[in-house]
Amino acid sequence: MLKLVLSSPFLHTPILKTFFADIILPLAIPKRYTYRVPQEMNDIIRVGHRVIVQFAASRLYTGIVGAVHEKPPQNYEAKYILELPDENTCVNEKQLELWKWLSDYYMCSEGEVMNAALPSGLKLSSETVIALHPEFSGDISDLTDVEVKIVEALENNTTLKIEDLLVITERKTIDKIIGGLVQKKVLVRQEELKEKFKPKLEDFVELAEPAIAIGVDEEKLEQLFDSLKRAQKQSELLVAYLNFSGRYQNENNPVKKSALLKAVPSSNAAFNALVKKNIFKIETLETGRIKDIGKANGAELVLSDEQQNAIESIKNFYEEKEVVLLHGVTGSGKTEIYMRLIEETLQAGKQALYLLPEIALTTQITSRLQKKFGNTVSVYHSKLNDNERVEVWNTLSKNSKLETRNSKLVLGARSALFLPFTNLGLVIVDEEHDTSFKQYDPAPRYNARDAAIVLARLHHAKTLLGSATPSIESYSNAEINKFGLVKLTGRYGGVLLPEIFVSDVKEAKKRKEMKANFSPLLLDEMTTALQNKEQVILFQNRRGYSPVLECNTCAWTQHCISCDVTLTYHKHSNSLRCHYCGYTEKVPVTCPACGDTALQAKGFGTEKVEEEISIYFPDAKVARMDLDTTRGKYAHQQLIENFEERNIDILVGTQMLTKGLDFDNVGLVGILNADGMLNFPDFRAHERSYQLMAQVSGRAGRKQKRGKVIIQTHAPEKFIIQQVISNNYEAMYAAEMNERKTFSYPPFFRLIEITLKHKSVDVLNTACGFVAGEGKKVFGKNLLGPEFPLVARIKGLYLKTFMLKIEREVAPSGIKEKLREIITQLKLKKEFSRVTVSVDVDPM
Repeated sequence: MLKLVLSSPFLHTPILKTFFADIILPLAIPKRYTYRVPQEMNDIIRVGHRVIVQFAASRLYTGIVGAVHEKPPQNYEAKYILELPDENTCVNEKQLELWKWLSDYYMCSEGEVMNAALPSGLKLSSETVIALHPEFSGDISDLTDVEVKIVEALENNTTLKIEDLLVITERKTIDKIIGGLVQKKVLVRQEELKEKFKPKLEDFVELAEPAIAIGVDEEKLEQLFDSLKRAQKQSELLVAYLNFSGRYQNENNPVKKSALLKAVPSSNAAFNALVKKNIFKIETLETGRIKDIGKANGAELVLSDEQQNAIESIKNFYEEKEVVLLHGVTGSGKTEIYMRLIEETLQAGKQALYLLPEIALTTQITSRLQKKFGNTVSVYHSKLNDNERVEVWNTLSKNSKLETRNSKLVLGARSALFLPFTNLGLVIVDEEHDTSFKQYDPAPRYNARDAAIVLARLHHAKTLLGSATPSIESYSNAEINKFGLVKLTGRYGGVLLPEIFVSDVKEAKKRKEMKANFSPLLLDEMTTALQNKEQVILFQNRRGYSPVLECNTCAWTQHCISCDVTLTYHKHSNSLRCHYCGYTEKVPVTCPACGDTALQAKGFGTEKVEEEISIYFPDAKVARMDLDTTRGKYAHQQLIENFEERNIDILVGTQMLTKGLDFDNVGLVGILNADGMLNFPDFRAHERSYQLMAQVSGRAGRKQKRGKVIIQTHAPEKFIIQQVISNNYEAMYAAEMNERKTFSYPPFFRLIEITLKHKSVDVLNTACGFVAGEGKKVFGKNLLGPEFPLVARIKGLYLKTFMLKIEREVAPSGIKEKLREIITQLKLKKEFSRVTVSVDVDPM
């Protein structure tokens, strides 16, 4: 709390202090912007408060108070803070520390971090409206018919939105007309704030005589029923109310009006009569959109000896280390270990954060956690709507009016680490190797795994990283004793790891044994699995029907109009689609180049696999799990539930299938094209191929019977495939470390990728020449590039990239500062003012 007055021996009147606040704005500007605090806010404004401020000409923004002090800005006159919407702070100081670390480490602004961190429901939107100018005389003699129509509309309405005026004037654009009327001082543009978050309100019913509701006054209750003898519906409503409220058990539970009206059909009029008679009274309360789970079942976790030993080892490491890596094979029971550690954390009165890479995973694990921990569990991810995300945020920040929830355990995807934790004790990052933890666009381009470790450190909490296939970087940190390392080498219950077989596609094609994209070995094993009433998973890491639609006569292929890629063929929608910018067009009937009808789909994606497998197994129930089939809010959940309940025999999918899902009846997993992963031009290609193949293989045979895996490849002799077959992570790790040391890649070097974009390739080349010239002076041979990436044009902009390598022993902060200076020099040059520069620290 700030002190408001200065005592003075010479003055009887107290001197009010003038305070200023540094505000974080949701904009990509390098610094915080300073505003003056109105005197009436002096005693209430605090760091972390949401404020409404004006920035630039007239735009209103929601900002966050980063600091309060008495120093006015030196280079501009501070504007006043306009409004303080909340009584309590929205963001706590630990969050602001995390924001600052993210902005420094990932070379972005605090405003960009704020945009990623705050749910959009907490960012009040400013909307431009049009009003009559206060000095407008009413003279319309010099106005056109359209301008008169606008003035007349505003005479009947105080303000109107631009879209309203478009409807009134029946025009497609109106900006020039509005601009002209503003210049003539007929109209004025104003900014109106629009609150995005709307609490969910419901009507609750109480008895006007509260003593009756809890069974104190039986005589009054009898009199009440006597007075309703001739009103059957009213009596039924009263009985329903008493049942719902638990009056007969001496309880006084809240009763929703909607529940009463549903219990007694056609009773609206009767309900209104009871209110009029002062028997019922209505109270409107905030109820929230998050489903009430109820109490935990309190079931005790049954752990194996290996799991119990792992927990003891983790606790021992925590005595001297902040982070432990749990390396456990697929199906080894890592989730049960997480749950035991969470249980102990909650019992100690602390909060826990459980991060998962994919929303699909949260669906399956949520039910397990909710059964164990009840209403203490909150789920947070991008598939929640804005209002639901704000409710979770408010529950944790104690700004919620809902008393039924006590969020102590948060389960979510990467955005959950931005929530306002106040007493965090444990952070779990499951499937820590997964690339979905990395944010690519827009900034901040952060890795949630690394940010979670920093978050835990700020709270003096512990971090547990878990994976069957850890990232090279994390395993290296464990090897050098920076992290603790605990291993689970066997599956829970003694179940064996799946048998892995390789199918040589090249040989099968030579012998003409391939049927579509399926080898005879895979088809035979699928037949056996289905006969045994087992389920099958088929993995193909490419969505759509086929990557290319080609003319067999002239070799024409259709390219995106804005990106340097061919359009992917989607048969279900009969469209060609760009997976980079979303451009779509209909499939041509004939070749646009030569006019022939010989158009053929080349290659295959999940949609084609789904279609072809239905031909060979017509009686099987086939479903597909990829981005195209999981866009709906509950699409993940429905697919997973259908597969768990065995309503699906064969599930075809992309890497969504590799994310730690647990199914108990999968007898066979087929990897349809291992070569596509192995041949990708990236230094992490072998690591990722091993992770994907090992993870998807791990979906087979998890409960009782040993499962099987078929890997289809043109090169079965490749070292990485042999490592997957033998489940030899250590051999893969050793080979990768040797290569990366030789060629100066992580974990021996840090990487920063700098991408320049512009619509003109000539301007881009010139800008890259400037960066290369300045960069080579500072960084020497450690700055590689510029080079066009694999896709050299996206959304109409040409791209070129640099790669900056930094030795591990060199402090990165100084290097980053020098890089910032070069980028600033580039932006100061007029000819490069429209060149976009993006920086990706630790690219993946």
